[in-house]
Amino acid sequence: MTATPSTWDYDHYDAAEERLRESLCTLGNGYFATRGALPECAADDVHYPGTYVAGCYNRLISTVAGREVENEDMVNLPNWLPLRFRPAGGDWLTPDTAEVLDHRQTVHLDSGVLERLTRFGLDGERVLSVRQLRLVHMADPHLAALRTEFTAEGGPVDLEVEAALDGGVTNSGVPRYRDLDGHHLTHVHTGTAGDDTVWLRCRTRTSDIRTGMAARTTADAPVTAAREHLCVTQRVTLRARPGRTATVDKVVALHTSRDPAISDPLQAAVDRVAEAPGFDDLLVTHRTAWGQLWRRAELEVPGEAGSILRLHLFHVLQTLSPHTADLDVGVPARGLHGEAYRGHVFWDELFVLPYLNLHFPEVSRALLHYRHRRLEKARSAARAIGRRGALYPWQSGSDGREETQQLHLNPRSGRWLPDHSHLQHHVGSAIAYNVWQYCEASGDAEFLHTKGAEMLLQIARFWADSATWDEHLGRHRIRGVVGPDEYHEAYPGADRPGLDDNAYTNVTAAWVLSRTLRVLDDLPEPRRRELGERTALDDAELEQWDSVSRTLHVPFHEGVVSQFEGYGDLAELDWEGYRDRYGDIRRLDRLLEAENDSVNNYQASKQADVLMLGYLFSPAELRSLFRRLGYALDERTWQRTVDHYLARTSHGSTLSGLVHGWILARARRAEAWDYFQEALKGDVADLQGGTTGEGIHLGAMAGTLDLVQRGLTGLETRAGALWLDPVPLPELSSYGFSVRYQGHWGVRFRLEHSRLEIAVPAAGPLPIDVRLPDREVRLQPGDTCRLVLPD
Repeated sequence: MTATPSTWDYDHYDAAEERLRESLCTLGNGYFATRGALPECAADDVHYPGTYVAGCYNRLISTVAGREVENEDMVNLPNWLPLRFRPAGGDWLTPDTAEVLDHRQTVHLDSGVLERLTRFGLDGERVLSVRQLRLVHMADPHLAALRTEFTAEGGPVDLEVEAALDGGVTNSGVPRYRDLDGHHLTHVHTGTAGDDTVWLRCRTRTSDIRTGMAARTTADAPVTAAREHLCVTQRVTLRARPGRTATVDKVVALHTSRDPAISDPLQAAVDRVAEAPGFDDLLVTHRTAWGQLWRRAELEVPGEAGSILRLHLFHVLQTLSPHTADLDVGVPARGLHGEAYRGHVFWDELFVLPYLNLHFPEVSRALLHYRHRRLEKARSAARAIGRRGALYPWQSGSDGREETQQLHLNPRSGRWLPDHSHLQHHVGSAIAYNVWQYCEASGDAEFLHTKGAEMLLQIARFWADSATWDEHLGRHRIRGVVGPDEYHEAYPGADRPGLDDNAYTNVTAAWVLSRTLRVLDDLPEPRRRELGERTALDDAELEQWDSVSRTLHVPFHEGVVSQFEGYGDLAELDWEGYRDRYGDIRRLDRLLEAENDSVNNYQASKQADVLMLGYLFSPAELRSLFRRLGYALDERTWQRTVDHYLARTSHGSTLSGLVHGWILARARRAEAWDYFQEALKGDVADLQGGTTGEGIHLGAMAGTLDLVQRGLTGLETRAGALWLDPVPLPELSSYGFSVRYQGHWGVRFRLEHSRLEIAVPAAGPLPIDVRLPDREVRLQPGDTCRLVLPD
C-alpha cells in the first residue's frame, strides 16, 4: 500500500488482503455505497461484493444453539457490479484463475473515483490490459457507473464480455454470522427496457422494502440481453487490438421504496438511467460535487498522518454526506462498508457528530432527527423496565427498538454466549451530549428549544428515575448497568448481569440532569409552559433532578476514580504472562472465556471507560462536574487515574487509542503520538485482526479528524464563543483546517509550531469571540489574527 494526499494505492494482487482492500476501496455518497470488489469476481472466501443503502434493514429469525434468535440486518442489495470477460471460447479471467502480470488499485480521493489496472497474460505472447474507472455519484445519489477499457498487447484478442445485475445475493460477509439466516431478498424479477437497458426488482422479506435497479450498458458493438434465474445479463463481443482501446460503459440507477418522493422504485430507476448522461459527463459532475465537499471539509496535515486522515475523511463523507440530510438514518458504526455489527447504530455518533457539527451541521441535525423520531420507542423501552423517561437502545436499526443480539459467538471457543451489552444505558447521555454540542456549534436555537429539549428532558427523566437513594452512603446510586468498557458485564459469580455505580455513567447522568435544567431555564416562557404541559413536568420533579445531579455516587479506590463500585476488589491480571502466551491480547475477553475464565474477575478493560470523561469534557469542566457532585478531582488524582487505567487496558476497540491519545495530548505528550498512531492505523493496517474487511470503524475515523480539529487545539464551542487551548504535538505541530461556525462558512485555522493564525471570512454575519487561556480576541468578518502561543 502507498498513499499520497490525493490517492490511496494498492500494488500487486494479494488474495489474503482482498477483503481489507474492498472495505477501504468502497465508494459511496451517503445514500448508498458499494464495496471495492473486482467486478469479475463473485462472492466467495476471497471476495465479497456488497451494496448497502443507508437505513435499509430487514429482520429474520434464526435457530442458534437450540434457541430462536431474531436479528435485524442492513441488507446486502442486488449486486450491480458484475462485469466479466474472457477470450472468445476461453475461460473467464479473474486474478485467482489467470496469470496476473501487473495489478494496481487506486482510490482517487479528490474525485471519488476507484481506478483498477490489471494485465493478464493469455498465451505466452498476448497480454490483455484491463483498466476500470468506477464511481458512485456524489451529485446524483441514485447513480453509479463503471467504465471498462480493454487493450491488447502482442496481437489482437477477441473478447466476450458479460455485464449483469445479480439478485441472488445474501448477507454472508461476516463468517461468525453465517449460522444465521442471511436470505433477506425475495420476489426477484428481471426484464429489459430497450436495446441497452436491463432492470431488476426485489423486496426484503419482512420489512417489505422494494428495490428497483436498472443498468444501461453501451459498447463499441451491439449489446444483447438475457434473463436468468435471479439475474439479468448483457453480452457483447469485442475485438481488442494493440494501440486501440475497446470500451464498455455501464451506468446504474438504484431506488428503494424508502426514498422521499417515490412511487414505484423500479420505474424511478428505469427513468433515471434512461435520462442519465454518459460516463464522461457523469464524471465531470461527480468531480464537481466532490470538489465542493473537500472545500467544506478542508484539512491540511503533512506526511503519512495527513494521507491517512484524508482517507478517513473520504470514508466519513461517503457514509454521511449532505445527501444524508434528506434521509431517516443514524450513524452506522461500520459505515456502509460491510456487514459487521449488522449495520446497527450504536453510540458512535458521539465521536462523529463533533466533527460534522463544524462542517456539515445539516447532516448532524438529520442524524439527531433520527433519534428524535425514535423518542417514543425509547420511552416505551423505559416503561418496559418500570422507569420514566427515555431509554435509548444500545443498538438501533430501523424503528428504534433494542437490536442488541441475545447471543454472541466467541470464535476462539466456538461457544454462543449471552450478550448483556444492552445494559449500556449511557447511550442516552451520548445522545444528550450530541444535542448540546450540535446546538452550541451551529447556534440552532430552534432545534434546541423544540426537539432537542424534548430529548434532553426525557433522557434526564430516565436518569433521575433510575437513581435510588442509599441511606448508608447518603447518596443516589444507579445500579445494574454496563459501562463503555464492555468487558465487565457482571460481578464475579453473580447470577444477574449489571454493575453498580459505573463512574462514567453516573457522571454523565449528572451532566445531563444539570444541563437539561439550564436548557429548561433558558427556554422562552411560552415554550417552557407548553413542554411542561405536554410532559407533566412540575417543580417537584425539577427539584429532584437537581438533587440527583448533586448526589450521584462516584466510587474511588486507592486514590483513583473506580470504574464501578467494587472494581478495586477485583484481581490483578498477569498482563505480561498473557502477552507472552498470546501476543495480541486486544480481545482479552475471548481469550479468557476460551480458558473457562472470565474478564469479569479482573481489573482489565477493553477500552476507555472512566477516561472517556476526559475525552468528553475539558479539564476545567470535568473538575466542575465533580465539584457539583461533592468530590475533589485535582490534577494529581486525575493523573493517577489515567496511569491506573493505561496499565489495565487491552485496547480491544479502535476507539481506545483515539481516546487515550486525546487525553495524553494534555497529560503526557510523549506517549500521545503512539496512541494517535494506533487510532490512525486501526483500519488501514487492520490492527484488530480481520475486522476491517467486515466494514470500516466510522467512529474511530471521524474521531481522528476531530482529534486534530478539537483535541490538539482545545477548540470548544461554548457560551457563544470559540475557546482554544492548543497543545501541538512535536510530531504534528504544523497543520490547518477550516470550520463552519454559527453562520460563518470557512473560518480558517493554521497552526505553525508556536504560532496560531485565525482567518474569518469577509461574508460572515457577526464578529467571533475567541478565547484562549491568556487572552480574548474579537474578530470581525474579514479579519485575520496571528497569535504567538506560550511554550
